[in-house]
Amino acid sequence: MDIETKYQEALDYLYTFIDYSMTRNMRYTEDKFNLDRMHKFMELFDNPHKKYPVIHVAGTKGKGSTSALIAHALYEQGYKVGFYTSPHLHDFCERIQVDFIPLKHEEMVAIVDDMRSKIPLVAEITTFELMTAMAFIYFMNKRVDYAVIEVGLGGRLDATNVVSPLVSVITSLSLDHINVLGDTLAKIAYEKGGIIKNNTPVVVAPQKDEAILVLNKIAEERNSPLIQVGKDYLYAQAAKSLSGQNFFVWPKEDQIAVNAFIESAGREDWEPTKFHIPLLGFHQVQNAATAFTSLTVLRQNGLKISDDSIRKGFANVIWPGRFEVINRRPLIVIDSAHNRESALRLRNAVDDYFPGIPVVLVFGASEDKDIDGMLVELLPRVKIVITTKSIHPRAISPEDLIIKVNQMGVRAIPTQSLEEAFDQALKLAGKENLILVAGSIFVAGGMRDIWFDLQKNRDER
Repeated sequence: MDIETKYQEALDYLYTFIDYSMTRNMRYTEDKFNLDRMHKFMELFDNPHKKYPVIHVAGTKGKGSTSALIAHALYEQGYKVGFYTSPHLHDFCERIQVDFIPLKHEEMVAIVDDMRSKIPLVAEITTFELMTAMAFIYFMNKRVDYAVIEVGLGGRLDATNVVSPLVSVITSLSLDHINVLGDTLAKIAYEKGGIIKNNTPVVVAPQKDEAILVLNKIAEERNSPLIQVGKDYLYAQAAKSLSGQNFFVWPKEDQIAVNAFIESAGREDWEPTKFHIPLLGFHQVQNAATAFTSLTVLRQNGLKISDDSIRKGFANVIWPGRFEVINRRPLIVIDSAHNRESALRLRNAVDDYFPGIPVVLVFGASEDKDIDGMLVELLPRVKIVITTKSIHPRAISPEDLIIKVNQMGVRAIPTQSLEEAFDQALKLAGKENLILVAGSIFVAGGMRDIWFDLQKNRDER
Protein backbone atom coordinates (compact mmCIF):
# COMPACT_ATOMS: atom_id res chain seq x y z
CA MET A 1 0.00 0.00 0.00
CA ASP A 2 1.50 3.36 -1.00
CA ILE A 3 1.87 6.16 1.58
CA GLU A 4 -1.01 8.28 0.25
CA THR A 5 -3.40 5.35 0.52
CA LYS A 6 -2.16 4.67 4.06
CA TYR A 7 -2.56 8.37 4.89
CA GLN A 8 -6.15 8.45 3.68
CA GLU A 9 -6.90 5.26 5.59
CA ALA A 10 -5.42 6.77 8.77
CA LEU A 11 -7.46 9.95 8.27
CA ASP A 12 -10.64 7.94 7.70
CA TYR A 13 -9.87 5.99 10.88
CA LEU A 14 -9.59 9.19 12.93
CA TYR A 15 -12.97 10.33 11.64
CA THR A 16 -14.65 7.10 12.74
CA PHE A 17 -14.57 8.44 16.29
CA ILE A 18 -16.91 11.00 17.78
CA ASP A 19 -16.46 14.18 15.77
CA TYR A 20 -18.48 17.01 17.27
CA SER A 21 -17.25 19.44 14.58
CA MET A 22 -19.40 17.48 12.11
CA THR A 23 -22.48 17.42 14.35
CA ARG A 24 -25.36 19.77 13.68
CA ASN A 25 -26.85 19.75 17.18
CA MET A 26 -23.84 19.41 19.42
CA ARG A 27 -24.38 19.40 23.19
CA TYR A 28 -21.53 21.18 24.99
CA THR A 29 -21.98 19.52 28.35
CA GLU A 30 -19.46 18.06 30.75
CA ASP A 31 -20.73 14.53 30.10
CA LYS A 32 -19.65 15.02 26.46
CA PHE A 33 -16.79 17.49 26.85
CA ASN A 34 -14.39 16.96 29.74
CA LEU A 35 -10.66 16.62 30.18
CA ASP A 36 -10.69 13.19 31.84
CA ARG A 37 -10.34 11.30 28.56
CA MET A 38 -7.51 13.53 27.40
CA HIS A 39 -5.59 13.24 30.68
CA LYS A 40 -5.97 9.45 30.65
CA PHE A 41 -4.86 9.13 27.02
CA MET A 42 -1.84 11.39 27.56
CA GLU A 43 -0.75 9.29 30.55
CA LEU A 44 -0.55 6.29 28.22
CA PHE A 45 2.14 8.19 26.27
CA ASP A 46 4.05 9.53 29.30
CA ASN A 47 2.35 12.95 29.14
CA PRO A 48 4.06 14.39 26.05
CA HIS A 49 2.41 17.81 26.57
CA LYS A 50 4.54 18.27 29.68
CA LYS A 51 7.87 17.79 27.88
CA TYR A 52 8.16 21.35 26.51
CA PRO A 53 6.99 24.87 27.41
CA VAL A 54 3.63 25.93 25.96
CA ILE A 55 1.96 29.20 24.96
CA HIS A 56 -1.81 28.57 24.99
CA VAL A 57 -4.08 30.77 22.85
CA ALA A 58 -7.88 31.01 22.93
CA GLY A 59 -10.36 33.50 21.50
CA THR A 60 -13.23 33.96 19.08
CA LYS A 61 -11.35 35.92 16.45
CA GLY A 62 -7.65 36.39 15.87
CA LYS A 63 -6.36 33.39 17.82
CA GLY A 64 -4.84 31.80 14.70
CA SER A 65 -3.14 35.01 13.56
CA THR A 66 -1.88 35.76 17.08
CA SER A 67 -0.57 32.20 17.47
CA ALA A 68 1.20 32.38 14.10
CA LEU A 69 2.84 35.71 14.99
CA ILE A 70 4.12 34.38 18.33
CA ALA A 71 5.41 31.18 16.72
CA HIS A 72 7.24 33.04 13.92
CA ALA A 73 8.94 35.35 16.42
CA LEU A 74 10.16 32.38 18.48
CA TYR A 75 11.40 30.71 15.30
CA GLU A 76 13.40 33.79 14.28
CA GLN A 77 15.11 33.75 17.67
CA GLY A 78 16.41 30.28 16.77
CA TYR A 79 14.04 28.09 18.74
CA LYS A 80 12.50 24.89 17.38
CA VAL A 81 8.79 25.68 17.47
CA GLY A 82 5.76 23.42 17.50
CA PHE A 83 2.58 25.01 16.14
CA TYR A 84 -0.88 23.46 16.53
CA THR A 85 -3.87 25.11 14.89
CA SER A 86 -7.31 24.19 13.58
CA PRO A 87 -9.11 23.83 11.29
CA HIS A 88 -6.90 23.52 8.23
CA LEU A 89 -7.26 25.34 4.92
CA HIS A 90 -6.11 22.63 2.52
CA ASP A 91 -4.49 19.57 4.07
CA PHE A 92 -5.07 18.00 7.48
CA CYS A 93 -1.34 17.96 8.30
CA GLU A 94 -1.25 21.79 8.23
CA ARG A 95 -2.69 21.60 11.75
CA ILE A 96 0.54 20.17 13.19
CA GLN A 97 3.79 21.91 12.26
CA VAL A 98 7.37 22.16 13.51
CA ASP A 99 9.24 25.23 12.29
CA PHE A 100 6.31 25.78 9.89
CA ILE A 101 6.88 22.48 8.12
CA PRO A 102 3.64 20.46 8.33
CA LEU A 103 3.63 16.93 9.65
CA LYS A 104 4.50 14.63 6.75
CA HIS A 105 1.86 12.13 5.66
CA GLU A 106 4.10 9.20 6.55
CA GLU A 107 4.73 10.73 10.00
CA MET A 108 1.01 11.10 10.55
CA VAL A 109 0.48 7.45 9.60
CA ALA A 110 3.20 6.34 12.01
CA ILE A 111 1.69 8.27 14.95
CA VAL A 112 -1.80 6.93 14.24
CA ASP A 113 -0.41 3.39 14.07
CA ASP A 114 1.33 3.97 17.41
CA MET A 115 -1.93 5.18 18.99
CA ARG A 116 -4.20 2.39 17.70
CA SER A 117 -3.50 -0.13 20.45
CA LYS A 118 -4.10 2.43 23.20
CA ILE A 119 -7.23 4.10 21.80
CA PRO A 120 -9.59 1.30 22.99
CA LEU A 121 -8.37 1.92 26.55
CA VAL A 122 -10.16 5.30 26.66
CA ALA A 123 -13.91 5.05 26.10
CA GLU A 124 -15.67 7.64 23.91
CA ILE A 125 -12.47 9.44 22.93
CA THR A 126 -13.17 12.02 20.21
CA THR A 127 -11.61 12.80 16.87
CA PHE A 128 -10.35 16.20 18.06
CA GLU A 129 -8.84 14.68 21.19
CA LEU A 130 -6.93 12.22 19.02
CA MET A 131 -5.77 15.02 16.71
CA THR A 132 -4.58 17.04 19.71
CA ALA A 133 -2.80 14.01 21.13
CA MET A 134 -1.03 13.55 17.79
CA ALA A 135 0.27 17.11 18.00
CA PHE A 136 1.53 16.65 21.56
CA ILE A 137 3.25 13.38 20.68
CA TYR A 138 4.80 14.80 17.51
CA PHE A 139 6.19 17.83 19.34
CA MET A 140 7.72 15.56 21.97
CA ASN A 141 9.27 13.33 19.29
CA LYS A 142 10.71 16.38 17.53
CA ARG A 143 12.05 17.80 20.81
CA VAL A 144 10.64 21.27 20.27
CA ASP A 145 11.86 24.14 22.43
CA TYR A 146 8.41 25.75 22.60
CA ALA A 147 4.92 24.87 21.40
CA VAL A 148 2.25 27.39 20.49
CA ILE A 149 -1.09 25.65 20.99
CA GLU A 150 -4.32 27.12 19.64
CA VAL A 151 -7.56 26.12 21.36
CA GLY A 152 -10.03 24.25 19.16
CA LEU A 153 -13.39 25.26 20.66
CA GLY A 154 -14.09 27.30 23.77
CA GLY A 155 -11.27 26.74 26.23
CA ARG A 156 -12.42 25.38 29.57
CA LEU A 157 -13.33 21.93 28.25
CA ASP A 158 -11.19 21.93 25.11
CA ALA A 159 -8.82 19.00 24.58
CA THR A 160 -5.83 21.37 24.54
CA ASN A 161 -6.59 22.56 28.07
CA VAL A 162 -4.53 19.79 29.68
CA VAL A 163 -1.43 21.96 29.19
CA SER A 164 0.22 24.08 31.89
CA PRO A 165 1.36 27.08 29.85
CA LEU A 166 3.98 29.74 30.48
CA VAL A 167 1.33 32.27 29.47
CA SER A 168 -2.32 32.08 28.48
CA VAL A 169 -3.49 34.38 25.68
CA ILE A 170 -7.11 35.36 24.98
CA THR A 171 -7.80 37.21 21.76
CA SER A 172 -10.93 39.15 20.77
CA LEU A 173 -14.20 37.63 22.02
CA SER A 174 -17.55 37.84 20.25
CA LEU A 175 -20.67 35.72 19.79
CA ASP A 176 -19.90 32.48 17.97
CA HIS A 177 -20.90 28.85 18.53
CA ILE A 178 -23.70 30.25 20.70
CA ASN A 179 -25.56 26.93 20.76
CA VAL A 180 -22.40 25.42 22.21
CA LEU A 181 -20.64 28.09 24.29
CA GLY A 182 -23.58 30.27 25.31
CA ASP A 183 -25.66 33.13 23.95
CA THR A 184 -24.04 36.00 25.84
CA LEU A 185 -20.56 37.46 25.79
CA ALA A 186 -20.25 36.76 29.52
CA LYS A 187 -20.91 33.03 29.00
CA ILE A 188 -18.43 32.87 26.14
CA ALA A 189 -15.81 34.73 28.22
CA TYR A 190 -16.33 32.18 30.99
CA GLU A 191 -15.59 29.31 28.60
CA LYS A 192 -12.57 31.03 27.01
CA GLY A 193 -11.30 32.12 30.42
CA GLY A 194 -11.10 28.46 31.37
CA ILE A 195 -7.55 28.40 29.96
CA ILE A 196 -6.37 30.81 32.69
CA LYS A 197 -4.23 28.79 35.09
CA ASN A 198 -3.35 29.43 38.72
CA ASN A 199 -0.44 31.84 39.23
CA THR A 200 0.16 32.06 35.47
CA PRO A 201 0.02 35.35 33.55
CA VAL A 202 -2.75 35.88 31.03
CA VAL A 203 -2.59 38.38 28.17
CA VAL A 204 -5.95 39.64 26.97
CA ALA A 205 -6.71 41.49 23.73
CA PRO A 206 -9.07 44.49 23.85
CA GLN A 207 -12.51 43.29 24.94
CA LYS A 208 -16.01 44.61 25.47
CA ASP A 209 -16.84 45.39 29.11
CA GLU A 210 -19.08 42.33 29.51
CA ALA A 211 -16.20 40.03 28.58
CA ILE A 212 -13.36 41.72 30.46
CA LEU A 213 -15.35 41.73 33.71
CA VAL A 214 -15.59 37.93 33.56
CA LEU A 215 -11.93 37.46 32.58
CA ASN A 216 -10.77 39.78 35.35
CA LYS A 217 -12.83 37.82 37.90
CA ILE A 218 -11.36 34.48 36.80
CA ALA A 219 -7.81 35.87 36.86
CA GLU A 220 -8.29 37.29 40.36
CA GLU A 221 -9.70 34.00 41.65
CA ARG A 222 -6.67 32.15 40.27
CA ASN A 223 -4.10 34.72 41.36
CA SER A 224 -3.10 35.16 37.72
CA PRO A 225 -1.65 38.50 36.61
CA LEU A 226 -3.84 39.87 33.80
CA ILE A 227 -2.18 42.11 31.22
CA GLN A 228 -4.64 43.86 28.92
CA VAL A 229 -3.76 45.12 25.46
CA GLY A 230 -5.25 48.56 24.94
CA LYS A 231 -4.76 49.37 28.62
CA ASP A 232 -1.38 48.06 29.85
CA TYR A 233 0.11 47.99 26.34
CA LEU A 234 -1.09 50.38 23.66
CA TYR A 235 -0.78 50.34 19.88
CA ALA A 236 -1.40 52.46 16.79
CA GLN A 237 -1.28 51.88 13.05
CA ALA A 238 1.45 53.89 11.33
CA ALA A 239 0.95 53.12 7.63
CA LYS A 240 -0.73 50.56 5.39
CA SER A 241 -0.74 49.27 1.80
CA LEU A 242 -1.69 46.06 0.04
CA SER A 243 1.80 44.81 0.94
CA GLY A 244 1.17 45.08 4.67
CA GLN A 245 1.06 47.59 7.50
CA ASN A 246 3.33 49.24 10.04
CA PHE A 247 2.34 49.84 13.65
CA PHE A 248 3.71 51.06 16.96
CA VAL A 249 3.29 49.35 20.32
CA TRP A 250 4.31 50.64 23.75
CA PRO A 251 3.70 50.07 27.50
CA LYS A 252 1.43 52.56 29.24
CA GLU A 253 4.45 53.87 31.17
CA ASP A 254 5.79 55.33 27.90
CA GLN A 255 2.64 57.31 27.11
CA ILE A 256 4.17 60.71 27.92
CA ALA A 257 7.09 60.00 25.58
CA VAL A 258 4.66 58.78 22.91
CA ASN A 259 2.65 61.99 23.25
CA ALA A 260 5.84 63.99 22.66
CA PHE A 261 6.63 61.83 19.63
CA ILE A 262 3.17 62.49 18.19
CA GLU A 263 3.33 66.22 18.87
CA SER A 264 6.69 66.43 17.09
CA ALA A 265 5.14 64.67 14.04
CA GLY A 266 7.72 61.91 14.40
CA ARG A 267 10.76 64.20 14.57
CA GLU A 268 11.76 63.10 18.08
CA ASP A 269 14.98 61.07 18.38
CA TRP A 270 12.99 58.43 20.27
CA GLU A 271 10.07 56.50 18.86
CA PRO A 272 7.93 53.63 20.17
CA THR A 273 8.75 50.10 19.07
CA LYS A 274 7.73 49.73 15.42
CA PHE A 275 6.82 46.59 13.49
CA HIS A 276 5.68 45.55 10.02
CA ILE A 277 3.23 42.76 9.30
CA PRO A 278 2.11 41.48 5.88
CA LEU A 279 -1.37 40.79 7.28
CA LEU A 280 -4.04 43.29 6.23
CA GLY A 281 -6.84 44.92 8.20
CA PHE A 282 -6.64 46.98 11.39
CA HIS A 283 -7.77 43.97 13.42
CA GLN A 284 -4.43 42.35 12.55
CA VAL A 285 -2.62 45.26 14.24
CA GLN A 286 -4.57 44.37 17.37
CA ASN A 287 -3.58 40.72 16.99
CA ALA A 288 0.08 41.66 16.50
CA ALA A 289 -0.01 43.94 19.55
CA THR A 290 -1.43 41.02 21.53
CA ALA A 291 1.33 38.74 20.23
CA PHE A 292 4.01 41.32 21.13
CA THR A 293 2.57 41.77 24.63
CA SER A 294 2.55 37.99 25.13
CA LEU A 295 6.20 37.75 24.06
CA THR A 296 7.08 40.67 26.35
CA VAL A 297 5.45 38.91 29.31
CA LEU A 298 7.39 35.75 28.44
CA ARG A 299 10.59 37.80 28.23
CA GLN A 300 9.89 39.27 31.66
CA ASN A 301 9.63 35.69 32.92
CA GLY A 302 12.93 34.49 31.47
CA LEU A 303 12.41 33.96 27.72
CA LYS A 304 15.41 35.10 25.69
CA ILE A 305 14.08 36.90 22.63
CA SER A 306 15.14 40.19 21.02
CA ASP A 307 13.00 42.89 19.44
CA ASP A 308 14.85 42.15 16.19
CA SER A 309 13.69 38.53 16.27
CA ILE A 310 10.13 39.64 16.97
CA ARG A 311 10.41 42.18 14.15
CA LYS A 312 11.63 39.51 11.69
CA GLY A 313 9.03 37.02 12.84
CA PHE A 314 6.18 39.48 12.42
CA ALA A 315 7.44 40.62 9.01
CA ASN A 316 7.75 37.02 7.76
CA VAL A 317 4.52 35.63 9.17
CA ILE A 318 2.44 33.55 6.79
CA TRP A 319 -1.24 33.14 7.63
CA PRO A 320 -3.28 32.60 4.46
CA GLY A 321 -7.01 32.94 3.99
CA ARG A 322 -7.34 36.01 6.21
CA PHE A 323 -8.13 39.10 4.09
CA GLU A 324 -5.66 37.62 1.64
CA VAL A 325 -5.35 39.41 -1.70
CA ILE A 326 -4.60 36.53 -4.07
CA ASN A 327 -4.93 38.58 -7.28
CA ARG A 328 -4.86 42.26 -8.21
CA ARG A 329 -6.74 42.28 -11.55
CA PRO A 330 -9.40 41.28 -11.04
CA LEU A 331 -9.11 41.90 -7.33
CA ILE A 332 -9.73 38.66 -5.45
CA VAL A 333 -9.80 38.63 -1.65
CA ILE A 334 -10.16 35.41 0.37
CA ASP A 335 -11.29 35.67 3.99
CA SER A 336 -12.32 33.13 6.62
CA ALA A 337 -14.86 35.39 8.37
CA HIS A 338 -17.59 33.18 9.83
CA ASN A 339 -19.42 35.21 12.46
CA ARG A 340 -21.00 38.67 12.65
CA GLU A 341 -18.05 40.38 14.35
CA SER A 342 -15.55 39.04 11.82
CA ALA A 343 -17.89 40.02 8.96
CA LEU A 344 -17.96 43.58 10.30
CA ARG A 345 -14.17 43.63 10.47
CA LEU A 346 -14.04 42.30 6.93
CA ARG A 347 -16.38 45.01 5.63
CA ASN A 348 -14.34 47.67 7.40
CA ALA A 349 -11.17 46.30 5.80
CA VAL A 350 -12.82 46.32 2.35
CA ASP A 351 -13.84 49.95 2.86
CA ASP A 352 -10.37 50.79 4.12
CA TYR A 353 -8.39 49.19 1.29
CA PHE A 354 -10.86 49.28 -1.63
CA PRO A 355 -13.14 52.30 -1.14
CA GLY A 356 -15.84 52.62 -3.76
CA ILE A 357 -14.98 49.41 -5.64
CA PRO A 358 -18.10 47.27 -6.33
CA VAL A 359 -18.08 43.87 -4.62
CA VAL A 360 -19.14 40.47 -5.96
CA LEU A 361 -19.54 38.32 -2.85
CA VAL A 362 -19.04 34.55 -3.00
CA PHE A 363 -20.67 33.30 0.19
CA GLY A 364 -21.11 29.92 1.85
CA ALA A 365 -21.50 29.07 5.52
CA SER A 366 -22.32 26.42 8.09
CA GLU A 367 -25.96 26.48 9.06
CA ASP A 368 -25.19 26.77 12.78
CA LYS A 369 -23.46 30.14 12.24
CA ASP A 370 -25.04 33.58 12.58
CA ILE A 371 -25.67 33.82 8.84
CA ASP A 372 -28.18 36.66 9.13
CA GLY A 373 -25.69 38.64 11.23
CA MET A 374 -22.90 38.13 8.69
CA LEU A 375 -25.16 39.18 5.82
CA VAL A 376 -26.36 42.27 7.69
CA GLU A 377 -22.74 43.42 7.95
CA LEU A 378 -21.59 42.47 4.44
CA LEU A 379 -24.53 43.12 2.12
CA PRO A 380 -24.56 46.95 2.32
CA ARG A 381 -21.16 46.78 0.59
CA VAL A 382 -22.17 44.19 -2.04
CA LYS A 383 -23.79 44.51 -5.48
CA ILE A 384 -24.45 40.79 -6.05
CA VAL A 385 -24.04 37.55 -4.10
CA ILE A 386 -23.09 34.14 -5.45
CA THR A 387 -24.20 31.51 -2.95
CA THR A 388 -22.36 28.21 -2.70
CA LYS A 389 -21.43 25.46 -0.26
CA SER A 390 -18.38 23.50 0.75
CA ILE A 391 -18.30 19.73 1.20
CA HIS A 392 -19.20 19.79 4.88
CA PRO A 393 -22.18 18.20 6.62
CA ARG A 394 -23.14 21.45 8.39
CA ALA A 395 -23.07 23.60 5.22
CA ILE A 396 -26.31 25.47 4.49
CA SER A 397 -27.72 24.96 0.99
CA PRO A 398 -27.20 27.68 -1.65
CA GLU A 399 -30.99 27.84 -2.11
CA ASP A 400 -31.61 28.59 1.58
CA LEU A 401 -28.92 31.27 1.39
CA ILE A 402 -30.66 32.81 -1.63
CA ILE A 403 -33.82 33.32 0.43
CA LYS A 404 -31.90 35.10 3.18
CA VAL A 405 -30.02 37.36 0.73
CA ASN A 406 -33.14 38.24 -1.26
CA GLN A 407 -35.01 39.13 1.93
CA MET A 408 -32.34 41.76 2.53
CA GLY A 409 -32.89 43.27 -0.90
CA VAL A 410 -29.77 42.03 -2.71
CA ARG A 411 -29.68 39.98 -5.90
CA ALA A 412 -28.21 36.49 -5.55
CA ILE A 413 -27.29 33.56 -7.81
CA PRO A 414 -27.13 29.98 -6.48
CA THR A 415 -24.33 27.62 -7.49
CA GLN A 416 -23.90 23.96 -6.59
CA SER A 417 -20.12 23.82 -6.32
CA LEU A 418 -17.18 26.03 -5.46
CA GLU A 419 -15.88 25.66 -9.04
CA GLU A 420 -19.18 26.91 -10.47
CA ALA A 421 -19.24 29.79 -7.99
CA PHE A 422 -15.72 30.84 -8.95
CA ASP A 423 -16.55 30.76 -12.68
CA GLN A 424 -19.63 32.90 -12.09
CA ALA A 425 -17.65 35.37 -9.96
CA LEU A 426 -14.99 35.82 -12.65
CA LYS A 427 -17.66 36.46 -15.30
CA LEU A 428 -19.61 38.95 -13.19
CA ALA A 429 -16.62 40.82 -11.77
CA GLY A 430 -14.78 41.56 -15.00
CA LYS A 431 -11.60 43.55 -14.40
CA GLU A 432 -12.99 46.40 -12.32
CA ASN A 433 -14.92 44.72 -9.49
CA LEU A 434 -13.71 43.01 -6.34
CA ILE A 435 -14.40 39.32 -5.81
CA LEU A 436 -14.75 38.70 -2.09
CA VAL A 437 -14.94 35.14 -0.71
CA ALA A 438 -16.25 34.75 2.86
CA GLY A 439 -18.54 32.92 5.27
CA SER A 440 -16.53 29.79 6.06
CA ILE A 441 -12.93 28.64 6.32
CA PHE A 442 -13.96 25.62 4.25
CA VAL A 443 -15.20 27.87 1.43
CA ALA A 444 -12.10 30.08 1.75
CA GLY A 445 -9.75 27.09 1.54
CA GLY A 446 -11.66 25.55 -1.36
CA MET A 447 -11.66 28.76 -3.39
CA ARG A 448 -7.98 29.29 -2.69
CA ASP A 449 -7.25 25.79 -4.01
CA ILE A 450 -9.26 26.44 -7.16
CA TRP A 451 -7.46 29.71 -7.90
CA PHE A 452 -3.94 28.39 -7.41
CA ASP A 453 -4.70 25.22 -9.37
CA LEU A 454 -5.93 27.44 -12.18
CA GLN A 455 -2.71 29.47 -12.09
CA LYS A 456 -0.60 26.32 -12.02
CA ASN A 457 -2.39 24.89 -15.05
CA ARG A 458 -1.88 28.15 -16.95
CA ASP A 459 1.83 28.18 -16.12
CA GLU A 460 2.24 24.61 -17.34
CA ARG A 461 0.72 25.28 -20.76
